[in-house]
Amino acid sequence: MPRGRATVRDVAAATGVSIATVSRVLNQQGSVAPETRQLVEQAVEALGLRAPAPRGGTAKPVDGAVYVRCPYVLTDYFGLIVSSIAETLDRHGRQVVLNAGEATQEDPALASLASRRGIGGAILILPPEPSEDLVRLSSRRFPFVVVDPRTALPRDIPSVSAAHHSGARQLTAYLTGLGHTRIGVIAGPREWLAADARLSGHSAALADVGILPDPSLVRHDQPTTQHGYRAAGELLDLDPRPTALVAFNDKAAIGALQAARERGLSVPADVSIAGFDDLDLSRATSPQLTTVRQPLQEMGRMAVSLLIRLLDRHEVEALHVELATELVVRGSTGPRVSTIA
Repeated sequence: MPRGRATVRDVAAATGVSIATVSRVLNQQGSVAPETRQLVEQAVEALGLRAPAPRGGTAKPVDGAVYVRCPYVLTDYFGLIVSSIAETLDRHGRQVVLNAGEATQEDPALASLASRRGIGGAILILPPEPSEDLVRLSSRRFPFVVVDPRTALPRDIPSVSAAHHSGARQLTAYLTGLGHTRIGVIAGPREWLAADARLSGHSAALADVGILPDPSLVRHDQPTTQHGYRAAGELLDLDPRPTALVAFNDKAAIGALQAARERGLSVPADVSIAGFDDLDLSRATSPQLTTVRQPLQEMGRMAVSLLIRLLDRHEVEALHVELATELVVRGSTGPRVSTIA
């Protein structure tokens, strides 16, 4: 293999250690056994992967603009995060280079990001790229922070997210407290970290009251109104049907409201419906949605705070930050009043 063309994945394959461990060795971080470190360093030398320079306490702060990548439509959820990031960076005197819109999802932006002139660091929002690409970017000592990671990240890649598990657990606990024991779940895509964490929180709340999770009551789908409508229809057509539905987000919950209405079901008398996010549209429905509020703007501000510390070469101990969520009770949920045979 030509020198300089090797990747972190190649080193991991050659040594039999994880990509995250290779990244820690390249970044000269601790928590790696001496023999493992030596093995990786030998493989790096043999394969010709260019290792980053050692981190030093006297390194100069990093100049340049901040590249903000959000490959989604900037409405609702994403718009709030991006706006807070831009406003906070402006207060720090940092310019923003924005890469946004669904058309940019196929843009191989990360491959050349570390070598772009005038770019000092980046904030990546729900990046669609595989975690290996993020590890590779990290191995080049390029400062960046991930907001709401789609997949699990190594410990040394900074990230900010909401407390998905505890938020979902609180919501389901509220519903079981209202007497609901048969609760349908409109979950997000199976491969999403947030979907897994929220489903785990839901299951934990059921276990708290002695209820075993029922896989037949779970539908994994995209977090849109259309997909929420379809998934809710399948759940509401079950016999017996659920007495409550929890959706991955407010948009999917709105689809569930529509599916219930078309079946002549009253919300919340016949079925309670809840969302997640607390977007403006959650207060525009009839009845208004019970939901879990994510601190979206604070997530953006916290991401900037972490990145500025990285750019200033300050030590960052809390690399994975989870911000607390809040249950918001509105009219779309109520006590279970009907008995399901």
